[in-house]
Amino acid sequence: MSEQSSPAVPAPSPAPAGEDKGEGSRTGGCLCGAVRYRIGLPPKWVAHCHCSMCRRAQGAGFVTWVGAAEDRFVLESGTDVLGRYQSSPAATRSFCSRCGSPLFFQSSRWPGEIHVTLASLDDPSGLEPQAHAYWGSRAGWLGWDGGAMVKVEPEERG
Repeated sequence: MSEQSSPAVPAPSPAPAGEDKGEGSRTGGCLCGAVRYRIGLPPKWVAHCHCSMCRRAQGAGFVTWVGAAEDRFVLESGTDVLGRYQSSPAATRSFCSRCGSPLFFQSSRWPGEIHVTLASLDDPSGLEPQAHAYWGSRAGWLGWDGGAMVKVEPEERG
């Protein structure tokens, strides 16, 4: 793992006047609505992560992430309630400290990217997962063969 300091969610910035908020981007947020964000499309990738850290952080059998370019991410509201947890020397997970919704993942392993939970998008249609990451670490109780999607085993966890 890299010894670089963990990245932080970019500070809120206003949307440029006339920016396309339809086909070129998607909005999302937490359960209580305090944290709102927007990502530019198309995403870099969409995948299910089965690593034990993601499973524990989400409280679920896996989490589906959308990889977005950091420079196409806008935190529109919620800076004051956005909590951060450094889950490893290289990675930070962000969540709403008011309602607890897990939202973002950033790692020095993937510079220039921010990963957002697919389930936190207002409209996830058309953003279909393309792969399973850390399939070898999947929850044994899941009882699912993963279907025909590609199964990848990254060298190290971020």
